Amino acid sequence: MIRLSNGGTDVLVDVTTGAPTIVHWGASLGAEVDLASVLLSLSRPIVHGTVDSVAPVSTVPEHALGFTGRPGLLGRRGGGLAWAPQFSAVSHHLSSDSKRLSVDAIDAVAELGLNVTFLLDDVLHVWATLTNTGDRRYSVDELTITLPVAEHASELLSFEGRWSREFHPMRGDWSSGSLLAENRRGRTSHESPPMLFTGERGFDEWNGEVWGAHLAWSGNHTMLAERLADGRRYLQGGELLHPGEVVIEPGQTYTTPRVIAAYSPHGLNIATQAFHRSLRALPNHPSTPRPVLLNTWEAIYFQHDTDKLKSLADAAADLGIERFVLDDGWFGSRRDDTKGLGDWWVSDVVYPAGLTPLIAHVTNLGMDFGIWVEPEMVNPDSDVFRAHPDWVLATPGYEPVLGRQQLVLNLANSAAFGFIVGCLNRLLSDHDISYVKWDMNRDHVQGSNQKGAAGTHAQTTALYQLLDELRRLHPNVEFESCASGGARIDHEILKRTERVWTSDCNDALERQTIQRGASMLIPPEIMGAHIGPTRAHTTGRTQSLSFRAATAMFGHLGVEWNVTKLTDEERTVLKAVIAMHKEHRELLHSGNVVRFDTDPAYNAHGVYAADQSEGIVAFAQLTTASSLTPPPLRLPGLDHAATYRIDHLRIPGERWGPARVQPTWLVSGVELTGRQLAAHGVQPPTMHPESALLLKLTRV
Repeated sequence: MIRLSNGGTDVLVDVTTGAPTIVHWGASLGAEVDLASVLLSLSRPIVHGTVDSVAPVSTVPEHALGFTGRPGLLGRRGGGLAWAPQFSAVSHHLSSDSKRLSVDAIDAVAELGLNVTFLLDDVLHVWATLTNTGDRRYSVDELTITLPVAEHASELLSFEGRWSREFHPMRGDWSSGSLLAENRRGRTSHESPPMLFTGERGFDEWNGEVWGAHLAWSGNHTMLAERLADGRRYLQGGELLHPGEVVIEPGQTYTTPRVIAAYSPHGLNIATQAFHRSLRALPNHPSTPRPVLLNTWEAIYFQHDTDKLKSLADAAADLGIERFVLDDGWFGSRRDDTKGLGDWWVSDVVYPAGLTPLIAHVTNLGMDFGIWVEPEMVNPDSDVFRAHPDWVLATPGYEPVLGRQQLVLNLANSAAFGFIVGCLNRLLSDHDISYVKWDMNRDHVQGSNQKGAAGTHAQTTALYQLLDELRRLHPNVEFESCASGGARIDHEILKRTERVWTSDCNDALERQTIQRGASMLIPPEIMGAHIGPTRAHTTGRTQSLSFRAATAMFGHLGVEWNVTKLTDEERTVLKAVIAMHKEHRELLHSGNVVRFDTDPAYNAHGVYAADQSEGIVAFAQLTTASSLTPPPLRLPGLDHAATYRIDHLRIPGERWGPARVQPTWLVSGVELTGRQLAAHGVQPPTMHPESALLLKLTRV
């Protein structure tokens, strides 16, 4: 038995079971624990009506041992042989700091080797490598990682979505059966983000044991939560493979994506903060203040004009914006979304003098310049496709299904890969560009390579290679992961990007839920959050500027609005909001994200400094409620012995609801202990639907 520990969490691994088995993943058992006693105390009875041994819920469960759930490895050799391997332990190695464990096992009959690696830092990382030790190829249909969870974890929290409505929570009972989420869209997806939480009955943001798992992969995936008939429970995740996508030749290997997992003894906040710390520890994680940006998409769409863009830049700089991002429409024949995609050279029609005059104007105003690209895609009506129709990810002999009038460019084709590297390298070398918004607007449908074999796995790995190469060539350029909004948000793509576009929806009411869900996985500094126009592009709703601003405040702030057409009042308010964000962004982008449990009519969340010295909290009224007066907002998680001053952080233009007198503390402030804030909290004002209150907490 091997123990991994990070202080608050223990992971005990039995390395004798072939594929290693996690015997305990949860609360620390103390420094003096007898590891053998754990295994002894958890030995299971052999009951009537079953086989004569109890198959372990190992990290790669084996049908050959009698495991009745979904096996961790599905595959075969020719003729259907070696379809149910049974591994035997060979060796294991524990790092000197006891944080990393590597376990090797073999199946001499099936001629396969299996390595499973565990790494415990802020979170638990687990991945597996399968080696073909035989002299014939081995086809892998599935290789997933399984994490057993406690049998009292009887509720599940998963997420669903669609375009412009990502990360919506689904919570339900897990008394029996399974929940399976599969994604075949070729990207992480809007619909089924690879993230599951389970916990003891009644768990919430601050209470109850919670286990969470995320698959760090940007392509097809499968996520499963299953309760076996004998009561044992497990979470399982891995890459979803199309037939024939992974065939291991003799001596070759296949390595799974990492499953990243977090445990909390005290609710969801602690678990999700661990996910955030894991991302913040990455070498490429932003270490400088996140520039407030303006994205041109909802300001001009495809109506590119240098003079108008210069005026837009002038207005942006006057507002305090620090980065100007030129969106779709600057290249080739791209005047709308039907043509030109793939022709990555500056259009001499809309930019006869090139991009340099516009970039110089932007940088002379003191702003960075960013640009939009979609390198994985091509329009049939493009010079690239006409010259190289064989470069697309489509099945020969069939009419391909279009999406947004486009096809997928096969990056696993070396010629296509080299072409894209060359185009983007020239673009970034020839221009003063510091930021790239990398989009991906189409699902994979019957996506095959030139020979007709399924190509999503190879496309995903080629995407990583492409980003790695461009980052090597241009180490000072930042990249944003966008895929029709939030369809590519995962911890693997974030090894290569500094920001994600959370959603194409800038409607602040929708964003309240979208951003709360996304905060389960990513911290605010990489979560793109924009103040859009008064009338939302995706929903048609109109909302006050103060509500839009309060919603976007808790992210990497941007503006996606034609700011040359603001009223004087709008300009004054927006300028003040940007200044407020800059004043507080060090806290917003470094603190611990906290969420609070409320009635569905409200949403409450915020950020506490790591040392609990200060915080900013938002309380939003989303819809009408049964009472005109919201309940007091209780704020647990602060130092109980400390005293905090609570002040209203006012956004200009705020309007409250129907009340003759609002709570006095909104004007005078109030001082409360951390214990008081957790016990009785503060009373929000009467509020209209689609409005928000910001609070500043300061330890005195």
